[in-house]
Amino acid sequence: MLKTFALCAALLALAPASFAADCRPAPLGDTTLYLRGGLNNWAAQDEQAFEYRCDAYYLNLGAQGRQEFKIADEGWTPALTFGFDAQGRLARGAAVVGNASHDFAGEHTLRLSLATDGSPRLNIGPRAFQPKPPEALTDRAALSTRFDSRSAEFKSPFGAQPQGSEIRFSLGNDVPGLLRATLVIERRRMTGNQEQLAYEPLARIAMTPEPHGLGTGFTARYRFTDIGVYGYWFELETADGRYALQNNKDTIYWTREKGSMGPASIERLPRDLGRLRRYRQTVYAPDFQVPAWARDVVYYDIFPERFRNGDKANDPRPGGGRAQDRYQDHDVEHHARWNEKPFRPGSGDGSDAVYNNDFFGGDLAGVIEKLDYIKSLGANAIYMTPVFRAASNHKYDTADYKNVDPAFGSNADFERLCAEAARRGIRVIPDTSLNHVGADSPYFNRYGNYPAGGAFDNGHINPASPYAGWFSFKPAETDTDRQYQGWVGVSDLPEIDKSSPSFRAYAYGDPDSVTRLWLQRGASGWRMDVAPWVPDDFWREWRQAVKATKPDALTVAETWFDASKFFLGDMFDSTMNYIFRSAVLDYAAGRPAQQMTANLELMREAYPPQAFSALMNLLSSHDQARALHHLGEDSDLALAKRRLRLATFFQMTYPGAPAIYYGDEVGLGGGDDPYSRAPYPWADEGGHPDEALLADFRRLTKLRHDLPVLRHGALSAPLHVDAHVVVLARRDGSTWALTATNNDTEAHTVTVDLPFAAKRLRDALGGKHVAVRDGQIQLTVPPLFGRVLVTP
Repeated sequence: MLKTFALCAALLALAPASFAADCRPAPLGDTTLYLRGGLNNWAAQDEQAFEYRCDAYYLNLGAQGRQEFKIADEGWTPALTFGFDAQGRLARGAAVVGNASHDFAGEHTLRLSLATDGSPRLNIGPRAFQPKPPEALTDRAALSTRFDSRSAEFKSPFGAQPQGSEIRFSLGNDVPGLLRATLVIERRRMTGNQEQLAYEPLARIAMTPEPHGLGTGFTARYRFTDIGVYGYWFELETADGRYALQNNKDTIYWTREKGSMGPASIERLPRDLGRLRRYRQTVYAPDFQVPAWARDVVYYDIFPERFRNGDKANDPRPGGGRAQDRYQDHDVEHHARWNEKPFRPGSGDGSDAVYNNDFFGGDLAGVIEKLDYIKSLGANAIYMTPVFRAASNHKYDTADYKNVDPAFGSNADFERLCAEAARRGIRVIPDTSLNHVGADSPYFNRYGNYPAGGAFDNGHINPASPYAGWFSFKPAETDTDRQYQGWVGVSDLPEIDKSSPSFRAYAYGDPDSVTRLWLQRGASGWRMDVAPWVPDDFWREWRQAVKATKPDALTVAETWFDASKFFLGDMFDSTMNYIFRSAVLDYAAGRPAQQMTANLELMREAYPPQAFSALMNLLSSHDQARALHHLGEDSDLALAKRRLRLATFFQMTYPGAPAIYYGDEVGLGGGDDPYSRAPYPWADEGGHPDEALLADFRRLTKLRHDLPVLRHGALSAPLHVDAHVVVLARRDGSTWALTATNNDTEAHTVTVDLPFAAKRLRDALGGKHVAVRDGQIQLTVPPLFGRVLVTP
């Protein structure tokens, strides 16, 4: 299926002129295709962009092991997306049902060709393609022009700003020849999961020449009168041509747009302005408030089915005849032992062919039983994945939004959990999806497990159903799975039409709506699943219902990319911070510190400070391989645990709300779903929790709680960043703290200039005091760990 083409590629690379007669224009025009897969977090990265040459699209790629991927443009345009069809062949567009895959071993060249009918063919062989080198810039006037969005010399004030703010933009240049400079302001539009992203022209402002520290300067000011996310860049003109002074090429995890902001890069003005890398400016509502308690939170993230079995009587069991004993039209599977691996169909583990129907028996009674343990860990908030009635073990296929699943207990158990947690100073934040429901639900009722009245009773469209307007149907389709819209094509999850007035009333409008009901039952807020797939106006109305019901309730979005558009004061307070997760885990695994700080600095600049200090900063989740797995548990478990301790140190000393995924604190590992959802290894169930690692976690959460500066302190730009060591400064009133981390296996000593006056600094973890001399400190950072120094 994926055959080599070394000879063809070698000939093309060595003698392209000989192919001139056979060359044809790029069949996809100016479209740039990217290889997007697990090796790059499915992002469209310049390093994995195909280059069209003569008759095909080529990419050189270095990779190891089996890789899953698709080939697509930046926006995942369906007609420009290539993957495997149902037969495991390369296809494009609607025929794509899965990822392509290949076993790599080092350097390869990928060649994607399109037949005259548009059908694709992908060949993978030894590296043999010579890419076209980029055009060199020699215009000294353009090359010497400077801008840095994080320096007051070039932009003031810094970062996200409230509506109505005027911002000054300045350029500096120390070489004559810059004739004109124009500040270009654009309004950013982004919908869905970044599928639609565009910039609309708003203003072009001629910049005024004036003296600058570099010599010549250009300045312009702009007042942002409406909330939103804006783009800006600078058009330069010299005697040699026109240029774009724009964002850099740094890749931001999960985010379609390139650039971490900070120092600008210069390129010739492209014909297609869509190729520009805009700086982004967030402008938020002046009255945007986040609950004050949010920045003091340490979350404990629980997947209830796998945390603790507190009531064995409600365990799902095959053939039991109760609601929790069936999965759609199948029996459930029940694990005989608590510490077994989760089942994965096709793995040879003896399970059936059905996904998400295996159960261990975790429930709300188990969470209540372990509240004292959670408190002893230092957590003061519980985030739980859904607990409402649903067929699966993950419960995102909601069957009843208003009642707890019988395998988890009862509504009274939820209220008791909230009350008992509150007695211990712990808040409870539930989770649900208002984007889709389960096919096996009274709303849809595909399998007839509920009384007649669903919108798809027994696999037949029911126009008379009170829920019929919640869904989109395709009566002409003959395949049952295709007669309705499943979320991202998953037929188990019928997608809701979020514009339905009936659904909006049920979700948040009615006095007993889903949103209001659980807040009234004791929840302290909501985490909302797949937030980007729900329209913005839905979330705006939903937020009003949340805050009207419980003014200090916290609203958390599930977004994986740059979440700026959700932090304008009209939608969410916080997000699950997957950018943080990826950046910190890669740093802890040994990647250069500069890569981490670029991603983190983007958020410091793009997010309003009240949201930035409340971000749910996770390292593991039910949707990703656990941190310990990412850090190499399969090759060196002891080293992986040291790296996890480093990542947790960084997490506990950084702004935002750290989130501990159940079991991480005792060394629970596991790869991708379902193994990231393994049971907590309780000793009384035969497990072997790592007590030493648990003690480290407790020490670090205590450090965070003991030092308000780590929770409340403002963060400035890094004081020091090299390949291994990062030193950050935090300020809370007159108190300062320095945090330093080192991802090398050897200690490093660095010299740091202090932004404050002091004679000595106290080591908050019990080490020696550090003397200050001439405004500097010499700091030794231990291997795979860090230090916290505070003013006396």
